[in-house]
Amino acid sequence: MAKKLIYGVNDVPPFPILVLAGAQHVLTLFGATTLVPLIFGPAMGMDRLQIAALISCVYFGMGVATLIQTHPKLGSGLPIVQGSSFSFIPPVMTIIGAYHAMGPAVIMQYLGGALIVGGIILSVIGYTGIIGYIRKIITPVVIGPTIMAIGFSLAPTAIQFNAANYWPVSLMVVALIFIFGLVSKNRFANIFAILSSIVLTYLVCLGLSMAGIFPAGHPAHIDLSGVIEAPWFRYDVIMPWGAPKFSMLAIGALLAGFFAVMIESLGDYHSVSYASGLDDPDEAAISRGIGAEGLTCALSGMLGSVGTTSYTENIGLIGLTGVASRWVVRTGAIILILMSFITKLGALIATMPSPIIGGAYIALFGTIGALGIQVLMRADMGSQRNVLIVGFAFLMALGLPGWVEENQELFMSAAYSPLAQTLGGMAWAILKTHMAVAGICAALCDSLIPGTDEERGIGVRPR
Repeated sequence: MAKKLIYGVNDVPPFPILVLAGAQHVLTLFGATTLVPLIFGPAMGMDRLQIAALISCVYFGMGVATLIQTHPKLGSGLPIVQGSSFSFIPPVMTIIGAYHAMGPAVIMQYLGGALIVGGIILSVIGYTGIIGYIRKIITPVVIGPTIMAIGFSLAPTAIQFNAANYWPVSLMVVALIFIFGLVSKNRFANIFAILSSIVLTYLVCLGLSMAGIFPAGHPAHIDLSGVIEAPWFRYDVIMPWGAPKFSMLAIGALLAGFFAVMIESLGDYHSVSYASGLDDPDEAAISRGIGAEGLTCALSGMLGSVGTTSYTENIGLIGLTGVASRWVVRTGAIILILMSFITKLGALIATMPSPIIGGAYIALFGTIGALGIQVLMRADMGSQRNVLIVGFAFLMALGLPGWVEENQELFMSAAYSPLAQTLGGMAWAILKTHMAVAGICAALCDSLIPGTDEERGIGVRPR
């Protein structure tokens, strides 16, 4: 049940509470929002200064996105924070793989172009009210396996490419997250479990690096020279990586991310309304919310940032604190924008060793997958219909993308016409993305196989 509200959606708390509660939202989203550019930066081959600049761009983009989303005419008007989305990680990795040889700046230009096109499409779906028709086929039976696929498909990123680089540090992060998040009875320790665990482990690694126990080249070594070299402030806000570039492959890959973002946000709008003591959002609010997400993704493409979506962690914060004021969320957005101009802050975060990131990934990605299971609680999972649909969709999500990736020639053969190659490339990029496969399979089965509204979880409040 939602906690009794202290401040409602339209309430304006006193200034000190406004600032502190807004900062708390920033701290809650800080870890997850920062981890996304920390995944993309090294994958693109960015140096520490470039990663620092990317982090600053992401903070700015997310701050602007949150201000737009909380506006009652431009966005949903709900007190919902926008942050960098894990849903875009698999498709962006596809873009990185396709253009890796061209360097980080060019990759960001293609990512920017795909965000602009995909964002405009999503914005049209939202603001024109088309989402009202689409939402009829996006039920908990569809949302659940899609979110599960987002989290659980990222297991190799968490373990093989990060945590396994030095297990003692990674397991320290995981252990601290469990202690702060579950064992401790302190509310603030619970809220900041991930951030506290990362900071404490970082300080241990820094101390061991300075003592020479973790020498240069060690996976957990920390080198602060990049922080010293980084400028204090940044001023290149518009197209910092250069003018956006457009390719059908990049756009097709990112469409899978937009699909997942849309269905994930539909669930989040209902959750935040419930936590804020409001009725379920009507079709107009949902349409504005999805439209705003498309608009802010397109803006992110111009601002050198990454894709944006609503943040479930901050919805939980509203439930924990009873502070549902949209003005508090807006204050947090302004703090995030101010932070974006301090380049040294991004440079400091960019020194994070991969084993620490891996430990945080294990907790975060697993939690995202588990949130998909939580969404399924709205549906009747005692129904054989739903069990078969969810099992089929999730199994296909885990198995099909690997086969599709290995058989690219079937989709993009040189014998095909240019148009067929382009369409085949888009299909290849979408079907090699776990969450897209889960969502498509679940949506088709849930729409075609008869079932009652209660069985499918339509109109059912979270338990």
